[in-house]
Amino acid sequence: MKALISQSFHAAVDRRWLLPLAVGSALSLLLLVALTTFPLPFPSSSSSAASALFVEHKLAPTPPFPAGAELPRIAFLISGSAGDASALRRVLLALYHPRNRYILHLDAEAPVSDRTDLAAGLAAHPVLASADNVRVVNRANLITYRGPTMVANTLHAAAAFLWGHAGAGGSDWNWFINLSASDYPLVTQDDLIHVFSKLPRDLNFIDHTSDIGWKEFQRAKPVIIDPGLYMKKKADVFWIPQRRSVPTAFKLFTGSAWMALSRPFVEYCIWGWDNLPRTVLMYYSNFISSPEGYFHTVVCNAEEFKNTTVNHDLHYISWDNPPKQHPHYLTVEDLDRMVASDAPFARKFHADDPVLDKIDEEILSRGADMPTPGGWCAGTRENGSDPCSVIGDTSLLRPGRGAVRLQRLITSLLSEEKFHPRQCK
Repeated sequence: MKALISQSFHAAVDRRWLLPLAVGSALSLLLLVALTTFPLPFPSSSSSAASALFVEHKLAPTPPFPAGAELPRIAFLISGSAGDASALRRVLLALYHPRNRYILHLDAEAPVSDRTDLAAGLAAHPVLASADNVRVVNRANLITYRGPTMVANTLHAAAAFLWGHAGAGGSDWNWFINLSASDYPLVTQDDLIHVFSKLPRDLNFIDHTSDIGWKEFQRAKPVIIDPGLYMKKKADVFWIPQRRSVPTAFKLFTGSAWMALSRPFVEYCIWGWDNLPRTVLMYYSNFISSPEGYFHTVVCNAEEFKNTTVNHDLHYISWDNPPKQHPHYLTVEDLDRMVASDAPFARKFHADDPVLDKIDEEILSRGADMPTPGGWCAGTRENGSDPCSVIGDTSLLRPGRGAVRLQRLITSLLSEEKFHPRQCK
């Protein structure tokens, strides 16, 4: 009898759990169907969630404006040394446009009076003072020939352009172009801005190659010290006996020291969120003629920028064959070849060489000590007056023959035969 009661009790208990068990099973089945049918509102893998914790995931360059979004602004660094103050002023006026940004640097070898007089003269110029888009570096850097101090000076100017108000220090620009007192434009700024307005804003015009040839033995393996990094007086670089191996952490590239760099790439060089720019900079601090390798090596080793390069420095330069340390100085006899190159800039020139007067007269239509005229000039030429003494609509462009030439060059550089096949090879 007890056994029968016990069996009935256990059967009743088992039946009592049947309903909750059935309900729980049904809910579990519904949940399983929902999980496999509808997307989850959170990452489905732990690796995706973890990637958001990396520093590099949070940092990125400023997205470039798409081509045609608005007229671009160019940030120019124009550098010189002792005796170059008047040449810097002339190059500035030949390059001038109120939309652009300008930094002038006379290195520490130049007397303080040269720097002060240059700044005072520019501040007294009615057009330049009105637009407030020109700065002169007051605390000048010491630049050593063949040393890394030129790279440091370029980065200094780039950082200054990224910082500050939207005037001379300016943060609203799209390309950074470095020039010297020995350079001169072969197109007007209306020509340059017009052609660049059609381009993707992330392009980097930088002549480069990984075929370093003789430079491996004479530049990559020697170790040099530049006294300009730590001394107040200029002295030549010196070599130490120990030589080093070619890097394996990154691939070396070399090319021209003159370039037009996109704002996103300049930000990357200054901020360096994945540390490549700083690592490469420290390596090139002991490299002979580092301006011909630093930016080239950084851009071609950075995944996000190596496909943005246009393999050209936008210059006409006359070299020996094979090239020597310095190019030829250009004269009137070279003018036709300069123009035929379709390049927007040329170098090197002696200060006030007669060929510069020819360029002013025949290409830039620029009067003595006047800015190159453009659509923004609202004044008159009557009685020899400067038409740019009155600033009009700075978005009004009047491109001329220089724009046709430059557009021909850019079209060639961006062709299927030259663009991607020549990138960081």
